[in-house]
Amino acid sequence: MTEALAMSLPLGAVQAAATTAQSLGKPDMGTAALHQLVMTQLDDDQAQDIVSIPLEGKSSIADHMVIASGRSTRQVASMAQKLAEEIKKAGFGHARIEGLPAADWVLIDAGDVVVHLFRPEVRTFYNLERMWSFEGGEATQGRA
Repeated sequence: MTEALAMSLPLGAVQAAATTAQSLGKPDMGTAALHQLVMTQLDDDQAQDIVSIPLEGKSSIADHMVIASGRSTRQVASMAQKLAEEIKKAGFGHARIEGLPAADWVLIDAGDVVVHLFRPEVRTFYNLERMWSFEGGEATQGRA
């Protein structure tokens, strides 16, 4: 729906159209663009072992969970702050960050994409990939 058309329709009609499109299973291009931004930014920041787990239709918390490692607490903190800035700059709104002071495990909640950044030892201990893997589902691996 074009922006001009959306502005000429009553708010209820716009919301109904959005709900209908979602119920028909059409992918949300905003979510896909946000996911691609996250994956690209983590790769640019030299994150290690990037894994993306699709959650759409399996969990209501997000459509994608991305898990990656940094070599040190300093790199993890830097990646988290830069990623949040890039998400905001790209127009996806303010991403919430938890765990930044210690930076052993930092969570970035960007709405439809949730990102977990770990130090390698902490990632191994919690093993979120195993916890969130689904029967028949595949996690996509990024750059190692």
